[in-house]
Order: sequence, then structure tokens, then C-alpha cells
Amino acid sequence: MNLFVEYPKCTTCQKAKAWLERKNIPFTDRHIKEERPTRDEIETWWRRSGLPLKRFFNTSGLLYKSLGLAAKLPGMGEEGQLDLLATDGMLVKRPILVTPSGVCPGFKPDVWETIL
Repeated sequence: MNLFVEYPKCTTCQKAKAWLERKNIPFTDRHIKEERPTRDEIETWWRRSGLPLKRFFNTSGLLYKSLGLAAKLPGMGEEGQLDLLATDGMLVKRPILVTPSGVCPGFKPDVWETIL
């Protein structure tokens, strides 16, 4: 089953959800703030994605900016970054699409097509 991890107030998440629905793609919906991803989930998704870990951070978010993470992340190891991502769903890039074939943080229709 496909997992769609979103923040419902996010306009990008709304567009991505509408895209999935238009294409009649089945998915389980998960609210990232109410049911934040665990450290293990984030690590699994990151490793399956093949992307740099920094792509899983919501760099445009208020929390990311208020914590000064743009300056801190380059000196932080992967373990510390994973621990940090698990502390608050608002730090995590959204939406995230998790399918049996792959994982993609952010709404990228061309990538989503390939992993669906």
C-alpha cells in the first residue's frame, strides 16, 4: 500500500493529494504533525530513497529557520540529523510518498510516476 505523509494545511500537500486522487491511486493518508514519523521510519525512508539526508528536512519551515539548521546541519552527523528529524514532524519535508518501489520527499510528479 502507498503511504502519503502530509500536513493538510500545506498547499503543496493539497496539490499532491489531488494529483493522487485524480489518478485513482490508492493510498493511506497520515498527518505528519499528529503522527510524526519515527526515527526508524525516517531512516528507512531515507535509505530507500537514495537521496541525501538533507532532502528530508523542511528547509522552508519556520522551525527549521528558528533553530538555525542551515548553519548547523553541515556539521551534524547522520545520527544526529535522524534524531532531530524524529523530534517534530514539522522539520520533515512534506509531502512524502512511500510506495513498495521507492520513497520521495516533496511533490515531484515525474518521480512519483516512476515509483508508483
